[in-house]
Amino acid sequence: MSPAQKSTASKMPTTIARRGLMLVLSSPSGAGKSTIARNLLETDPSLEISVSVTTRQRRPSEIAGKHYHFITVREFERLRDSDSLLEWAQVHGNFYGTPREPVEQAMSEGRDMLFDIDWQGALQLQDKMKADVVSIFVLPPTMTELQSRLHRRAEDSEEVIRTRLLNSRAEIEHWREYDYVIVNDDLDEAFRNVNCIVNAERVRRDRRHGLFDFIGNLLTEEPVL
Repeated sequence: MSPAQKSTASKMPTTIARRGLMLVLSSPSGAGKSTIARNLLETDPSLEISVSVTTRQRRPSEIAGKHYHFITVREFERLRDSDSLLEWAQVHGNFYGTPREPVEQAMSEGRDMLFDIDWQGALQLQDKMKADVVSIFVLPPTMTELQSRLHRRAEDSEEVIRTRLLNSRAEIEHWREYDYVIVNDDLDEAFRNVNCIVNAERVRRDRRHGLFDFIGNLLTEEPVL
């Protein structure tokens, strides 16, 4: 190898095999987790969304198969009872769940998955796949601002908004069960903080199984004098 080739080779990025991570974002409805999740997916090609199944009605802005798989209660019960869901929960009178197979495959292939789920689902994921989970809880700056955001979204009826506000206090009580907590009073800053968390978690020693081979090769490499 010529000096020029050696110089070029030394500039090639070092890739170390690792297991994928499961990035869990939770918050009371309207606190901003879905916006942060959308921004992550648009800017980070290494991250893919875990598409949940749900029995609730599709909102006008949602696309079936992209935001959720919209199914019947009977279909949901069949998946749940056959252990085909990694987690499931009942929220605001509707069922939500995460299909097991695509998640387990992604983790083994070193792909990162994003979960936009509530605290009930987050606890189930942590119970079953704790080493793979990185959990972040997003808080609103004030309850007044949370109410304003729900109204500005203009996708739910007044009755649904009232229900979400009532439930938000109980949801916020679960903040201690998460690895990280972010107050979303500025969306850009909240997004930057989430990015920092993801980048740090990707290089955790216990997640990078390829380090064994990398360090073995490093220690047996003969220096070029």
